[in-house]
Amino acid sequence: MSARHLLAAPAGDEFHAPGTEIFEWGPLWDGAPSWVTKPTLVVTLSVIIVVGFFWAAFSKPKLVPRGVQNVGEVGYLFVRDQIARPMIGGKDADRWMPFLLSTFFLILIMNWMGVVPVMQFPGPSHIAFAIVFAVFVYVLMWFLSIKHQGFVGWFKGMMFPPGLPKPLYVLYAPIELLSTLIVRPFTHSVRLFANMFAGHLLLAFFATVAYWFLIEKLTPLGAGIGVLGFLLTIVMTGFEMFVQALQAFIFTILAASYIGGAMHPEH
Repeated sequence: MSARHLLAAPAGDEFHAPGTEIFEWGPLWDGAPSWVTKPTLVVTLSVIIVVGFFWAAFSKPKLVPRGVQNVGEVGYLFVRDQIARPMIGGKDADRWMPFLLSTFFLILIMNWMGVVPVMQFPGPSHIAFAIVFAVFVYVLMWFLSIKHQGFVGWFKGMMFPPGLPKPLYVLYAPIELLSTLIVRPFTHSVRLFANMFAGHLLLAFFATVAYWFLIEKLTPLGAGIGVLGFLLTIVMTGFEMFVQALQAFIFTILAASYIGGAMHPEH
């Protein structure tokens, strides 16, 4: 973890676990605008990395891929075959690949920034970034639903699907309306945010334990705790990278399912 993360929590002669202060960042330098913070830097660098990667991979594609193009094609095929086509299907899936591919890799890189030395901060651990992605998908779902089903048709199909006993609609209709209009965008953003927030806090805790008991207050008894904290930091870093990739996949596959449901409500 960064020096700020390690030194912010312990104070005095007692160990203090890191808290929400590790997510609070002011301007990067004195006199900088208030919005020029480490989280915005992480997100900006993530965008540059994703754009640069795909530009290098596909700006001059070769018939036989190699190097960066080979990695890019593997990523493209993964998103297409595991997310786009199962959730949207047919030619529509290929049409939405630029959006889904960009969404998956941008969230993935922003998440992985949490374990990159110096950066060590996952962008979506700030709820604002997760909300922006979720709101964009939500507005897109509204637009596609109204475009393909009509405003009345969308709400009718959502709240009163055929085949259910009529008395059941009394319960089903308001629950489905609440789920679609409120719960869905809320959970879409909070799921990503909460996992990145908790994972980053957990890594900071184990790193702080290692720093405190091995460097700040080294004693024969505390050394064992420090070594354990160090080992758990390594293990949890690997596990966190898996969770970060999984959350990028889950967010994107849910976005694809919302798009597919809006365009093909019969499925």
